[in-house]
Amino acid sequence: MADASGRRDEPLVLGIETSCDETGVGIVRGHTLLADAVASSVDEHARFGGVVPEVASRAHLEAMVPTIQRALRQAGVAASDLDGIAVTAGPGLSGALLVGVSAAKAYAYALGKPLYGVNHLASHICVDQLEHGALPEPTMALLVSGGHSSLLLAPDITSDVRPLGSTIDDAAGEAFDKVARVLNLGFPGGPVIDRIARDGDPDAIRFPRGLTGPRDAAYDFSFSGLKTSVARWIEAKRAAGEEVPVADVSASFQEAVVDVLTRKAVRACKDNGVEHLMIGGGVAANSRLRAMAERRCEDAGIVLRVPRPGLCTDNGAMVAALGAEMVARGRSASAWDLSADSSLPVTDPHVPAPPHAPDHDHGDGHDHDHGHSHGDDHSHDHFHELSKDNLYS
Repeated sequence: MADASGRRDEPLVLGIETSCDETGVGIVRGHTLLADAVASSVDEHARFGGVVPEVASRAHLEAMVPTIQRALRQAGVAASDLDGIAVTAGPGLSGALLVGVSAAKAYAYALGKPLYGVNHLASHICVDQLEHGALPEPTMALLVSGGHSSLLLAPDITSDVRPLGSTIDDAAGEAFDKVARVLNLGFPGGPVIDRIARDGDPDAIRFPRGLTGPRDAAYDFSFSGLKTSVARWIEAKRAAGEEVPVADVSASFQEAVVDVLTRKAVRACKDNGVEHLMIGGGVAANSRLRAMAERRCEDAGIVLRVPRPGLCTDNGAMVAALGAEMVARGRSASAWDLSADSSLPVTDPHVPAPPHAPDHDHGDGHDHDHGHSHGDDHSHDHFHELSKDNLYS
């Protein structure tokens, strides 16, 4: 029966996200979000002007168990109630990913639950199901963040994600951070530029639009030249002893980024006969991107789907959403030797066990009927019972 927590017969999955500087833990039942707990280390990186991998990894270690416990409390469920554990296996920072993968393996092993290593980018697409319902098939996705600017065609989010284009240098979010640094606006740059740009003129300065010529790759992105152009414009102003109009620079730079992103996304939809565009990733929280995408999609007869800002940034809810979809569709679980892959291709929405690998044995003597089999080895039953009773119940 359906209730505030979703249908009880839908999969209940916990997701762990540690690809960068945020420790995210989400709990999802089917398409219903029950908990979204995040511990961010962004303040620890601010003085460096960017994410320091070692600092991020240590922060994940400290935050992991408390964040999982907080998510379980928010959801009002016990860990023993879960149908599976999902974790970002890549792409991302190697050390940060390893913390999440290690934690997920430990919880899944101790609880006797199936483990699903999933793709960070596919998770950003799947999170939209928590707000707008099941994804149309196919869905076109524009993912924009500090590390990625990608156009992806997803006929099946659990098994078939096709890259159409990506950034060849700086990602959109990275460009925001670098321009903010030149303007002395601090880190991260995206939110502050978005805020300041509201008081500026987006047409004040005509900054270049990368890879938009007739011979350029239709779906690829380049923001390095734009970033350099903004920096040189600012340097020239300062060298001449003139005041830099921060609001106008912010608005004009932001307009250049958003213009390219939305133009290419709408073109990809038209060229591929896709009627739905989903925008995700941290930069999807940008107010100007949302406004321009809405206008251009409406003009083109394309249905736009953008999650609320809190679900656009890295979070555990998106990982849990994709994990729940894996369980619901009977996708095979990952093997116990699952490892982090910092360059995991988006064409691998999840990392299943090899075809001839031993059964995914959880050692608890129970058959978890989610499309994969389990052995009858009880060699670590005692360990499981101690863990469930004292740590995870």
